[in-house]
Amino acid sequence: MSKAELKIGLLGIGLDAYWPQFEGLKERLEGHLQYVNNELVQMHPGIVNAGLVDTIEKAFDTGRRFRREEVDLIFLYVSTYALSSTVLPVVQLARVPVIVLNLSAGAAIDYDRFNSLADRTAMTGEWLAYCSACPTPEIANVFKRTGIRFQEVTGMLKNDSECWNEISEWVEAAKVAHTMRYNRLACMGHYYSGMLDIYSDLTLQYAYFGGHIELLEVDELSALRKEVSDRQICDRVKLFREEFDVQSDCLPEELDRAARTSVALDQLVTIHQLGSIAYYYKGTGNFDNEDTMSSVILGNSLLTARGIPVAGEYEVKNAQAMKIMDSFGCGGSFTEYYAMDFKANIVLMGHDGPGHIAIADGKTKVKPLKEYHGKVGRGLSVEMSVKAGDVTLLSVVEKNKGELMLLTARGESVKGPILEIGNTNSRYRFPIGARQFVNQWNSYGPAHHCAIGVGDIVSRIKKLGVLLDMEVITVC
Repeated sequence: MSKAELKIGLLGIGLDAYWPQFEGLKERLEGHLQYVNNELVQMHPGIVNAGLVDTIEKAFDTGRRFRREEVDLIFLYVSTYALSSTVLPVVQLARVPVIVLNLSAGAAIDYDRFNSLADRTAMTGEWLAYCSACPTPEIANVFKRTGIRFQEVTGMLKNDSECWNEISEWVEAAKVAHTMRYNRLACMGHYYSGMLDIYSDLTLQYAYFGGHIELLEVDELSALRKEVSDRQICDRVKLFREEFDVQSDCLPEELDRAARTSVALDQLVTIHQLGSIAYYYKGTGNFDNEDTMSSVILGNSLLTARGIPVAGEYEVKNAQAMKIMDSFGCGGSFTEYYAMDFKANIVLMGHDGPGHIAIADGKTKVKPLKEYHGKVGRGLSVEMSVKAGDVTLLSVVEKNKGELMLLTARGESVKGPILEIGNTNSRYRFPIGARQFVNQWNSYGPAHHCAIGVGDIVSRIKKLGVLLDMEVITVC
């Protein structure tokens, strides 16, 4: 599946009746539009600038152009008063979310200079260069009544970091929505039997995120392992030692086994053009498959760190959450509750299996486990904590009425003792306290897994929810 590049449509709006009446107004507004274009290009190069749309004919032409060029999002820059009839055809034809940019030409009109103008026509022209707010209620009314999804950013054209940060977040959210729309998610193996909360409707995932879901057999990965050369194994073990803190009790044969599987995983990703993976397989009674699935953790951790998140226990919903977090550039490590520390008012969270080593506090340790708890086999595992600082939690929740929503929360990864059991493990503090966080998070019925990334990106996740037409709940 070829991945098209994200395209963002941009247009300014005005009224053609003004141009012969007010000398220089059109050129001035076109300059404002070019400023918006230049700012957006710095955020993302794929801007389709339709220029100043000031007639119904231009509106229809622009709508057709946006459809033809497959724009994912429209920024509608309101430069002055314009008729809603010259706006509606654009967004109706394009059929994508629209962000109304109500950006004033300045912080305020220079009232003394304005009122000193001797020519009232010149005064009106000056006012029209500042009246971007004037048509926004009209546009909002028409969009609401015609079922157009829209959001509005109000601020100043220049010297307004709050406004432009918000616009930047919309661009980031559009990039993530686009990534999800073209992502190829592999489901390899089968569900963990009896873990009912993780069972998911795959078609529902298509409905909200798009993309493609490839159902793979573990046998394919096992077959690829047999083709891995000794040279490839040696090179991968060397990479392990560079990327991980390999503990002294890790046997060479276990490192070789994990290296063989890691190389095969990379080949599987290339063959199927994968962007994320959800996996689980018992492997009982089949040596090749058990050997494969008990040696995937290091390879899956490397994949996760390079933008191909891997979720264990066949947790499809969490593979999607991890991909979202990683696409925002903040990681997204596979996580569940471990325990609560009421003395420190924190929640211990982590998971067996792969971790997002790119957001780890220092090098991730590799430790051998004689038993994988609740799973078949033994082998090498990873132990890491998410680096200290702000974090964001994200869960893709499947509700009981066949809908998906995004559940998110802000927290802080804090240093302190962890369980040194060869699994990912971190200590998290929440602004509402450990008790209330757990109660409120659980009240929305998420699966017991979530994705954790570094930084506070809740506002960006909310914007992604708007673009995907998904409800977003923020616990704290």
